[in-house]
Amino acid sequence: MGDVTSQALHPSDERFMDTAIEQARKAEAAGEVPVGAVIVMDGTVVGLGFNQPISMHDPSAHAEILAMREAARNAGNYRLTGATMYCTIEPCIMCAGAMMHARIARLVYGAADPKVGAAGSIYNVLTDPRLNHRLIVCPGLRQAECSTLLSRFFERRRGL
Repeated sequence: MGDVTSQALHPSDERFMDTAIEQARKAEAAGEVPVGAVIVMDGTVVGLGFNQPISMHDPSAHAEILAMREAARNAGNYRLTGATMYCTIEPCIMCAGAMMHARIARLVYGAADPKVGAAGSIYNVLTDPRLNHRLIVCPGLRQAECSTLLSRFFERRRGL
């Protein structure tokens, strides 16, 4: 995973990842790639999102972006200082950049994304010391379950 800053998981991380997985299942039910995201501040869910770029006709409608939009509305601030983002897959460059601008403190994700991952797989956007904000990254929570969601979705789509 390269230069990723890691930290031990918190006891509540499993519970919030459950919520992210529920969001991913909503995406799958809608015919979207099954990715879910949850944003938590002070132990409370403030933002939920699941992939919707197809149904919204919006290439930026990734789960993480939608969760950040909802969290920012709920917080009354575009800065989500101190928040933790839970994602079923490693964020892409777009989502990682938005997370940095929002000043999210911590990322917990399930499956690595070896094709476009920006939290250690391809790029290390979230921990790059040249940038003015860095996140704590906790990779691999429920990795097998999150990976299976994605692989089964694509197998069904390809008719395998």
